[in-house]
Amino acid sequence: MKKYCFALDLVDDPKLIAEYKAYHESIWPEITKSILDSGIENLEIYCIGNRLFMIMEVNKEFSFEKKSNMDANNPKVQEWENLMWKYQKALPTAKKGEKWVLMERIYQLKA
Repeated sequence: MKKYCFALDLVDDPKLIAEYKAYHESIWPEITKSILDSGIENLEIYCIGNRLFMIMEVNKEFSFEKKSNMDANNPKVQEWENLMWKYQKALPTAKKGEKWVLMERIYQLKA
């Protein structure tokens, strides 16, 4: 299984951060289905202050192109993404319109 890690910031407002976390306590079922249907088998999001870190584990069926196409053609995913953008703030290094930025692994412990 392949693993990807991403970073994203939230708008630095405690009320908005609390709302964002509340949405993630009960993700819409259509969003969960979309995630699983794309080949993502595990997805975790961590938060410190207004910084988010996401770990995504995918199977061999997953591709970023496939996920992007699925999302673009799913009105419920588009609704969710537009809603979440109220709370999210692109990293300074993000390209225009980019939300989650893929991180580079720089170290891995090998026993």
